[in-house]
Amino acid sequence: MKVGIVGCGLIGKKRAKALAADDQLVAICDSDRARAEVLNQECGTAARVCSDWNELVAVPGLDCVVVATPHHMLPVVTAAAIEKGLAVLVEKPAARNPGEIREVMAVAEKRGAIVRVGFNHRYHPAFRKIRELQATEKFGPLMFLRGRYGHGGRLGMEKEWRARPEISGGGELIDQGVHMIDLSRQFLGDITEVQGWSHNYFWKMPVEDNGFLLLKNRAQNAAFIQVSCTEWKNLFSFEIYFRDVKIDVSGLGGSYGVETLKYFKMLPQMGPPETQVFEYPGPDDSWNQEWLEFKKDVALKRQPDANLADALAAMEVVYETYRQSGQEIKC
Repeated sequence: MKVGIVGCGLIGKKRAKALAADDQLVAICDSDRARAEVLNQECGTAARVCSDWNELVAVPGLDCVVVATPHHMLPVVTAAAIEKGLAVLVEKPAARNPGEIREVMAVAEKRGAIVRVGFNHRYHPAFRKIRELQATEKFGPLMFLRGRYGHGGRLGMEKEWRARPEISGGGELIDQGVHMIDLSRQFLGDITEVQGWSHNYFWKMPVEDNGFLLLKNRAQNAAFIQVSCTEWKNLFSFEIYFRDVKIDVSGLGGSYGVETLKYFKMLPQMGPPETQVFEYPGPDDSWNQEWLEFKKDVALKRQPDANLADALAAMEVVYETYRQSGQEIKC
């Protein structure tokens, strides 16, 4: 595919480096043109470099656009790329609020566009392994989920764009929270009941630094979730409890620790379960795997399995939590 990337920060760089060997990066855009030039050099490409995203989506011959901007620009650039007839991979959360996502969905439905939302955690090796185990093992019915996701702070974090609601749309729930909500929905299905609380305990900023969720589906299976940017030591933990099996995923690589999946199988006599441990110490290939799925979406003209409807479902949970917490977010 001939690819354009809008946004050359950390995620834009990851997306550029995850392109397949037969793809061509033909255009790169960032409001800081120098940053786009650096990415062009790092990728060893001769892409067209620009600082205006309108110029990028109008580049002749593009097949798709990756949108990796701050949140306030995600729906704007996505809608414009759709109108140009392009496929889009837009980073989560896809917008700042449910209304903005619905507006992009309307444009995408009108044009029959292919829009994948970057819920990258679905493609981490531990979660791919869970799907593999589910295809061959008997887990029994789902009971409940428990998840924690948090990162430490950094000096000046309260002054970054994620701390400005007019740009980000919210705080930790929109940042790491939507990943946990999306992962929970992979097992719960549609969420029918939300109880939540968001609050700022430490950082002097107008968005939350912690969020707490109790989510239920129609069958009353539940997910208990906390997301935090006062964790101090980066943490990822996602536990799935079935009648006959427990699955425990911890770590995401790097500062989160080695990604590890522990598979506990209950014995007929109960007692200590059979245990298997799978570790994934190598480089994070989730970006590459997600990109290959997007290529299939485009080649097969199929709707992605991580799409705008999923982004809307996650965002509706976030904003219901804000409502219950009396947290008014003005974008």
